[in-house]
Amino acid sequence: MSIELLSANHAAATAAILAGDANRSAGGFGSGVYPITPQTECIELLCTHEFEKGEVVRVESEHSAMGVCIGFSLAGARSFTASASNGLAYMCENVFSAALYRLPIVMMAANRTLGPPWNIWVDHGDSLMLRDSGWIQFFCEDNQEVLDTTLLAFRLAEDPRILLPAMVNQDAFVLSHTMMQTDIPSQDQVDHFLPTLNLPHQIGDTPVTIGGLDFPHETEVHRRQHSEAMGRVMGVYAEIQKEFREIFGREPAGPVVPYRMEDAEISFVSMGTTGSTVRVLVDRAREKGIKAGGLRIRMFRPFPGEALKKALAKVKRVAVLDRNISLGLGGVTWSELKDWAPKGSLVQDYIIGLGGGDIRPEHLEKLLEDLCSLDAEVPPKIVEVG
Repeated sequence: MSIELLSANHAAATAAILAGDANRSAGGFGSGVYPITPQTECIELLCTHEFEKGEVVRVESEHSAMGVCIGFSLAGARSFTASASNGLAYMCENVFSAALYRLPIVMMAANRTLGPPWNIWVDHGDSLMLRDSGWIQFFCEDNQEVLDTTLLAFRLAEDPRILLPAMVNQDAFVLSHTMMQTDIPSQDQVDHFLPTLNLPHQIGDTPVTIGGLDFPHETEVHRRQHSEAMGRVMGVYAEIQKEFREIFGREPAGPVVPYRMEDAEISFVSMGTTGSTVRVLVDRAREKGIKAGGLRIRMFRPFPGEALKKALAKVKRVAVLDRNISLGLGGVTWSELKDWAPKGSLVQDYIIGLGGGDIRPEHLEKLLEDLCSLDAEVPPKIVEVG
């Protein structure tokens, strides 16, 4: 292991390089890449590496980038790409195709606001746009978590019980362009953690049809198989967490990360880097005698409903911090979480930090005051900050 100052973009690329080289005795590594702010530095670093067995293909669009990854993956290569915002939107058709082909591709998404009007800063609407695409989705809080989660994503996606693509999300600029001390594992450690990829439906010398016509009943069967694989993700991930700790010496976070929730009566639920700000709020609230706690959702797909239900069992008021908006509904996280909260609790949605607005502890203190003053739930509130 070595400790280096890395941006989260470079952390993702470093993990992809290590994972790609770990598959050198099998199908190697393959990637299709296309630049878009703020993930470009990730694929720039990826392009500088000479893989012992593999290739990075520079293409003309995000749609083609995922198409290349699909081809590499079907041929048995370990595959990775990165994108953001409207790049993900342009890639959308092939994002669904990768999942429906049951291909264990890993993609880093640098979460950025969708345009127009054009905005290059963070919110989560781009990856959440793809929440029904059949991909596993992780949201990371810091650069170390980006590197570790990329390795975990390959192991999880390639498990024969899963065989689904995985998206590793990081907040644009807050992480993508911020340098942090990051523990980089050795190639030997990664080789030990990541078995070579053996894709059951890998194409070879015998001609086969990929993605042919399904009749109604066949489609029902495939969707059920896909859904059942998603249902196994939590259990398989718990096994992989243990193996990761044994090999790398640190504990990867679970699907839901609690903070001072043991006796909490009020909880702030967040994703991504907002989780660190929530911890500051919780500590300040505790100093005032308020029994506050924080929950960070790290795995959004499959949705960790049971874990949230358990963590929120004694909570009376819940503030959901959504760095996204589903127009005509409210926050995406709130809409999915509210039915898992304790019966009779108040679950209030605060849409905050859209388009990269700062989310500071003093902003959350105002939301805490608002939450404590409510007698009943009110419609989702768009909070203008920063």
